[in-house]
Amino acid sequence: MSALSFELPTGLEATEPPEERGASRDGVRLMVADQRQDGLVHARFNELPSLLEPGGLIVVNVSATLPAAVDGRRGDGAPVRVHFATAARNLDERWRVVELRSADGSRPARGGPGEAIALPGATLELVAPYAAADRLWLARLDGDGESVPELLARAGRPIRYGYVPRAWPLEAYQNVYATTPGSAEMPSAGRPFTPELVTALVAHGIGVAPITLHAGLSSPERHEGPVPEPFAVPPATARAVNATRAAGGRVVAVGTTVVRALETVAGEPAADGRADVRPGEGWTNLVIDPERGVRAVDGLITGWHEPEASHLLMLEAVAGDDLLRRSYAAALRGGYLWHEFGDSHLILRD
Repeated sequence: MSALSFELPTGLEATEPPEERGASRDGVRLMVADQRQDGLVHARFNELPSLLEPGGLIVVNVSATLPAAVDGRRGDGAPVRVHFATAARNLDERWRVVELRSADGSRPARGGPGEAIALPGATLELVAPYAAADRLWLARLDGDGESVPELLARAGRPIRYGYVPRAWPLEAYQNVYATTPGSAEMPSAGRPFTPELVTALVAHGIGVAPITLHAGLSSPERHEGPVPEPFAVPPATARAVNATRAAGGRVVAVGTTVVRALETVAGEPAADGRADVRPGEGWTNLVIDPERGVRAVDGLITGWHEPEASHLLMLEAVAGDDLLRRSYAAALRGGYLWHEFGDSHLILRD
């Protein structure tokens, strides 16, 4: 089991929202990789209704992005940036999983158990390393009764990495259908959607249904598996997924977060490899790779992922090795843009 490896040229990193490049949100490029056609099609995201068949269903993640980056100082006075990831399972709102970054956010910083980080009006204590991730910590906030969401609302800003040279407001990191704050980083596969495009999909006979999965941090992604994340699949969405597939329609997940949520509540597969989904909520530890495969989705809308990222194993489970490799080779040749402000990839299963 291995993730796709390639070199990502600096010039293919999207450094600003497409609106700043003279395009609309839904004007980004879209590559379609269809197993039925065994080929690649180059389009624009706003052409999505014509690229999907009526009777299908799109499932979106309505988790909204938090201003999850806060500046702090270490005990020796050195500046540091704290990225607040997911909540801590079974603990109250003073607890969070966090990552320390350099003051400019460009690289990870090491910490130690018991270390205190001074934040604006609060102190954060690193308690213990979290799960198997080298850079994540279980931490506790001491802020005169203030919870982490309250601290972030007061002193936080969106997480931004070195390939984005200037700050953008939180609105630039929100999907138009987001309703429930909780994601450390934007579930960015959905960024190209606009209200007009959602309307066009429904008018074309394609349903739209929500799940919630609060996404953590993408920075530890290379060579590291995903960590547990909270999710909820409502009963109406489970019914819509099952009814769509029973009628022969395709269920297309918008983002790897949606795949993870739906596959977590999928039952045992039938002879054709597909399975019904049940409503459910809680925390998911599920890791999806080609060996496990996917049971609940027939397609995936996603961005372009880092070399050797764990998410590439999920993409291979959907697309197959050959089609995925051809897609990435074509994206590199064609100048597709990577990261949250970049272009999109639609994978459709046979």
